Amino acid sequence: MATATTSPAARIRAAGSRRPPQSRPGRRHRTRSRLRNWLLFAVLAGPNIALLVVFTYRPLMQSFFYSTLQWNLGSATAIPIGLDNYAAWFSDPGTPRTLVITAIFTLATVGGGMVIGLLLALLLNRKLRLGGAARTVVVAPYVLSGVAIGLLWLFVFDPNFGVLSALLRVVGIASPDWYTDPEWALAMVIIVYLWKNVGYVAIIYLAGLQAVPRDLLEAATLDGASGTRTFFSVVLPLLGPTTFFLSITTLLTSLQSFDIIRAMTNGGPLEGTTTMMYQIYLEGFANGRAGYSSAIATILFVVLFVITVVQLRFVEKKVHYS
Repeated sequence: MATATTSPAARIRAAGSRRPPQSRPGRRHRTRSRLRNWLLFAVLAGPNIALLVVFTYRPLMQSFFYSTLQWNLGSATAIPIGLDNYAAWFSDPGTPRTLVITAIFTLATVGGGMVIGLLLALLLNRKLRLGGAARTVVVAPYVLSGVAIGLLWLFVFDPNFGVLSALLRVVGIASPDWYTDPEWALAMVIIVYLWKNVGYVAIIYLAGLQAVPRDLLEAATLDGASGTRTFFSVVLPLLGPTTFFLSITTLLTSLQSFDIIRAMTNGGPLEGTTTMMYQIYLEGFANGRAGYSSAIATILFVVLFVITVVQLRFVEKKVHYS
């Protein structure tokens, strides 16, 4: 009787099938690993989350609550009034002017700051003999106190003894009424704000310019593109992520500007430089209307939130990150 022969490959497969299954990490091991990861997250992120909750989200929730109260600052009693503070602000005859002043200040400082900052960045990106010193001079105003800068610039804009008035008299031009004319006062505050914060925009743009691949610039030059064509067709699109980042950060900081206005004009003359942010201060600390001030702060928060969401939702789609 013939016996069937088994091939070597079949015997190897049969032997492998008889081996015990390889052990896998048990549920206890996975639980320990997951717990270790959560503990590491709590140690690293816990302090930051706690600070955000205590100093950001808790005051924000309190502001929402205070906005529904008729409460004078320092008073021991408060009366719940619902949304009356919001209705009072929107029905105030001075609200449209405050919104217009806020819009003019924000658009001028954000748009002007980004244009001037980009031009400065293009200049600083060149090979300059004192490039390091020039960058320091450009950035220095940004790290200085806004109150100190505002007080110093008051002497510059002084219509009688200021440096600017002296320069204008040399060319036969009378100094504007920076302190008494609301429109010139707003222009003065915008100029000082730009001078202080344009260095931040310039340094961020400079970092973006230095990250532009050199081979693309060389390829554009070999194709016969002029410097202007190279900038608008190659460099500017590659600065899209930088421009998007600056548009968000500068818009948020501009809408919340306070120190320079406080130091130079106190919101005047004739409330000509009173933005929404400064109105929050006036109503809360000068007039003592804490509930009304909280309502304006809540409205400003909603405006900032909506603008940021719109930028992230629609503007970011047009940004090329590669």
